[in-house]
Amino acid sequence: MARYMARYQDPDGARYGIPTFGWHTAPAGLATRRQLREMGLCPGRQPIAGQVRWRGVHRRGTSERVAYLYQIDLARPKRTPTPAQLAAVARALAARRTCRKCQTDYGHRLPEAWAGVCWLCDPSHEI
Repeated sequence: MARYMARYQDPDGARYGIPTFGWHTAPAGLATRRQLREMGLCPGRQPIAGQVRWRGVHRRGTSERVAYLYQIDLARPKRTPTPAQLAAVARALAARRTCRKCQTDYGHRLPEAWAGVCWLCDPSHEI
């Protein structure tokens, strides 16, 4: 195992307080929220079973990153939205795309700085 990965190996939780693993070294049966979502599951209010730590590279340099792990066998199925909830989201997204003055749907969100008005209705906007 590489030295940089060994620094995050703490399977008994002595150093970090909870079982900790390096990138791609988590045991089977544990998954992150994103992995659970891909399986159609959610954590379901279970406690965190462990964490994965790694060094991430970003625009502003490097930093230590963490992803929490949950037990797959305790995960619950994701809730599906009701038709009313889906309709409400569709209306909200349509309102962000529609000019408040001419009621034209532009197919993309109008900038918040323009206060919901398209550039044709308010020529003071600069593109």
